[in-house]
Amino acid sequence: VAMCVNDIVVQGAEPLFFLDYFATGKLDPDQGAAIVGGIAQGCRQAGCALIGGETAEMPGMYHDKDYDLAGFAVGAAERGQLLPTDDIVEGDVLLGLASSGFHSNGFSLVRRIVAASGLGWSDPAPFNDELSLAEALLEPTRIYVKSILKAIRNTHGIKALAHITGGGFPENIPRVLPKDFSAELDLEAIDVPPVFSWLAKTGGVAPEEMMRTFNCGIGMILAVASGQAAQVAAVLQEAGETVTPIGRIVPRRDAGVIYRGSIGL
Repeated sequence: VAMCVNDIVVQGAEPLFFLDYFATGKLDPDQGAAIVGGIAQGCRQAGCALIGGETAEMPGMYHDKDYDLAGFAVGAAERGQLLPTDDIVEGDVLLGLASSGFHSNGFSLVRRIVAASGLGWSDPAPFNDELSLAEALLEPTRIYVKSILKAIRNTHGIKALAHITGGGFPENIPRVLPKDFSAELDLEAIDVPPVFSWLAKTGGVAPEEMMRTFNCGIGMILAVASGQAAQVAAVLQEAGETVTPIGRIVPRRDAGVIYRGSIGL
């Protein structure tokens, strides 16, 4: 749910409804209820309706309690109100919204590093002794829909939104900017959660690769008119987001993202 609705809101649209597809070898009622319950909770957080879906039993395709889960969402926006806008200029401010964790990305690398660490999934997380390693790594993706829609409607200062998923900063930010501009990020302004630092150190992952694979603590980035940055940040903070100014828009010379300083991994 989170990936679908967050991708919709970056267009300036409001998610309206969600449908799911759940396939398994043999339906376990408790497992199915837990999965659908999680989907319903995500829809409530996003303010969209769960209007139906498909449940399929295919014993020739899935083993034991294996299952396949997919879904999609539909949203709507007022004509002429889609993002990004066409007035992005040099000096616009980049605001970062804190993530809740990995946000469903990079888990192939996560599994390899956990395997190499020798830790079990039920062991205490080295970076959070209140949770097991599995619980800490599987923290649900943050849903930004309601807070961002509030900021869009109350300020009219948001020019672009980048959902930081697979590809990290260098792949997700440039796609929402005009070809003549780059994002200059102040890496030292980013408060990197301990889970990312543990992963980088345990797996020997270079900072550049971390920023290309994971969100590193920033799940959503907003390009905002410089004169309205404080107002937008205040609305988002009131809605429960942790907001950090992390950079600005600059003329493009080469790369779509320019790093200043070093990230605190």
